[in-house]
Amino acid sequence: MPMLSKHTMRCMLRWVLMGALFGGHAIGVQAQQGSATDKAIKLIVPFPAGGPTDTASRIVGQRLAERLKQTVVVENRAGASGAIAAAQVAKSTPDGNTLMMLATPTMLAPHFNKSAGYDTTKDFMPVATVYDLPIVIVVNPTLLPDVTDLSKLIAHAKAQPKPMNYTSSGVGSFGHLSMELLQQLAGFEMQHVPYKGGVPAITDTIGGVVPVMYSDLVAALPHIKSGKLRAIAIGSPQRVSVVPDVKTISEQGIKGYDAVSWGGLLVVKGTPKAVVDKLAIEIQAILSEKEVQERLREAGCIANFEGPIQMGQRVQNDYAKWGRVIRDRSVSND
Repeated sequence: MPMLSKHTMRCMLRWVLMGALFGGHAIGVQAQQGSATDKAIKLIVPFPAGGPTDTASRIVGQRLAERLKQTVVVENRAGASGAIAAAQVAKSTPDGNTLMMLATPTMLAPHFNKSAGYDTTKDFMPVATVYDLPIVIVVNPTLLPDVTDLSKLIAHAKAQPKPMNYTSSGVGSFGHLSMELLQQLAGFEMQHVPYKGGVPAITDTIGGVVPVMYSDLVAALPHIKSGKLRAIAIGSPQRVSVVPDVKTISEQGIKGYDAVSWGGLLVVKGTPKAVVDKLAIEIQAILSEKEVQERLREAGCIANFEGPIQMGQRVQNDYAKWGRVIRDRSVSND
């Protein structure tokens, strides 16, 4: 599987510029030979412009338009961890002309909001997995100079008279759930201090307000490289080339631990199978292109194609797995 490139840091500036340029509005991507009579495909992104899910959607949307010779319009419909967009897509016409880039927070949102307006496992048909997004545990090296690996973090946490703090980008975020799973499996406790977004959480981890964060790698990487943060563990089953010396959590004794955020395309239930299969074939071809793989790496994503059956299994498995974590650890956004 391809891994993050050394150019990842460039994506941070690109995200800011894209957010300013698009401002959350839709953009149209059309091939030069596209037919003006073809019905446009809407590719719904359940988050604001500029992040990895949005960037991946635009990369794939552009190539899909060129290959199908059809207009592809990327629309950002942010809010409620993507639940607003997903509820709208669940009510769309089942003709294959409305796609959504499902990301992990949107997949799990119904666990937190029973009136989300959709059932992740029943209301949609998977098309293809598009990318994986690695996550990493980082510590403030000034506050925790001796914590250089996971075992030392766990030992330090257990030695405290009260649970030590850790942070993530928010309650119910993937970093939050991943740390809760780790505590459950490793038998230790920390206190979650949620922030509203990854940037303020990283800022306060660097500033010493909190000593530990579970972050997506692309956001933490510049600060790992600068030495302001120390990476001590990767959540995915395999190491990541941009931080090759950082061991996975599974390598460090928590066997079977697997926490990977990801994104994939879906359509509403009832879409003809032939339409879904054609889209999946196109996405597979797009993700096999070296240029697309590199552009995704620059956005912090690892290209990872899985077809409709495999993506469907992944949705079912992850929805159940993280649902158990939410229940067992009493995670609530109330």
